[in-house]
Amino acid sequence: MEEVELPPPPPTGAVIRTPASVIDVEEVQAPAPTPGDLNDQLLGTSVWSDQLIASAGIPIYDVQVISVGGGIGSFVLADHLRIAGMPTNAFMALSNIETPWQTYEYLTKVSQIPRPERLRSDSTGMPDNIWGFPSYALRESRREKTLAPLWSVLTEPVFTDYWTPRAGTAFEGMAREAARIGWHGMVTMGQVRMVRRREGGGYFTILTPPPGASPTKRIAYRSQFVHLAVGYPGLRFLSDLQAYRTAYGDIARVVNAYEPHEHVYDGLLQKPGRVLVRGGGIVASRVLQRLMEDRMHKGAQTQILHLFRTYIDGKNAQNGPSRRKGSMGFAYQGFNWPKGAWGGQLKDAIESAEGAERAEIYKKLGGTHTPRRKLWQQQMRRAAGEGWYHTFQGEVTDVRPGDGGVVTTIRQKNGSVHAIEADVIIDCTGLEADLAESRILADLLEHSGAGRNPMGRLDVERTFEVRGTRNGVGRLYASGAPTLGGYYAGVDSFLGLQYAALRITDDLAAQGIVKRIGVGRSMSQWWKWFRQKPI
Repeated sequence: MEEVELPPPPPTGAVIRTPASVIDVEEVQAPAPTPGDLNDQLLGTSVWSDQLIASAGIPIYDVQVISVGGGIGSFVLADHLRIAGMPTNAFMALSNIETPWQTYEYLTKVSQIPRPERLRSDSTGMPDNIWGFPSYALRESRREKTLAPLWSVLTEPVFTDYWTPRAGTAFEGMAREAARIGWHGMVTMGQVRMVRRREGGGYFTILTPPPGASPTKRIAYRSQFVHLAVGYPGLRFLSDLQAYRTAYGDIARVVNAYEPHEHVYDGLLQKPGRVLVRGGGIVASRVLQRLMEDRMHKGAQTQILHLFRTYIDGKNAQNGPSRRKGSMGFAYQGFNWPKGAWGGQLKDAIESAEGAERAEIYKKLGGTHTPRRKLWQQQMRRAAGEGWYHTFQGEVTDVRPGDGGVVTTIRQKNGSVHAIEADVIIDCTGLEADLAESRILADLLEHSGAGRNPMGRLDVERTFEVRGTRNGVGRLYASGAPTLGGYYAGVDSFLGLQYAALRITDDLAAQGIVKRIGVGRSMSQWWKWFRQKPI
């Protein structure tokens, strides 16, 4: 097989910069004359005293609410709290990204959803607008002077595909809301090392500031409340592909869809080649669309090989809420979870279930799926009919270097063994969700009383307080992907992050920390939002 010449993959890594301004906080411990750092006594102690921190030469700053992450989860909580009356100097997000949507935009872009393309979420989740009105469809209809988005919403999914917003629309909306609520004045840059309970109540959050930003190596933030919104720990490779990369050091020919891999598409435009796509979810759909459009419109001569572990052709399940149609290998579902899980019977069932019963519901609702889009159907049918898109089903038994490429050996359903040779493999199976892969969450499990839920993720209450971590008047909350398996299914979505933020805000309001977002406050704050007036 002729070898495809691929440029080397681009370097990865987040850039951390010092912000133009840092929130005003009260310094309660002067920095030590020599840089402070974590010592063995601190690392081995689960509950820290103020004196223990001070003896290590680490400065302490007071903030009422600390949010760890600084992504969309932190931003959405800040938005709710500001609407509920919290002043900017009572909230601080600790982050290593410059904008809340930076990581999400990076992931969508590398997985073939740039700003002009459409997300999977609809207008039920709007990170920049807790009220959901006017919707994304109304915004797009007005901006582009067309009724098409409104017609799509009115007729979906019978006559049209589910309507979803362009990625850029969501990012632009968040940028406006960030400016309105004073987000950038509530962020301090750096890398969070750990969260530990404080003697007497509350918590210490340890931050490693950017080089040159502080005279000490670490800074301690003392707070009554902590919110964890750390997202996924990293990429998750299929075990056989990870073993291949470890053994052969080949990161150019075996790539993950969530890491930079534009060199693959560039190389295939320069020279014909064979690509093996693995996975059957939304990311696999987008990668296939990119490969097919490059062939249909840019002159690529790519042969696309698609490997399914489970090939769906008909119903994906026999009964219950997991029933969904499928064809051409894919199981189809409009959104991450059935709509009833967002605010219907399934939501009530999950919220009232405990332990094994809740795990069983998640098992029935789970499985890999993708939206049914007419464009994708047409592309796959055309590609299969013209002989340059081929599907396989089987269990991988071996991945090894071949003659200028990579050979994947599979055992098919009938027991036969088949070898698939490709120039490049693109792994579309997802992101790493194991808590142990996150340094912050692993430390939390070991030292702060946190436990795992029936799905192995972080165990949270219905208020999204991390169960077992309450410390005096202090409470520790979490939202997003690490909490999957709790009392709300769609935690890893715009709507899920907003739902968690609302429950946390309500819990803080019950403690008198912020005002309750009732009818009057909601209407007055929406009017401010509509006119883009600062809070």
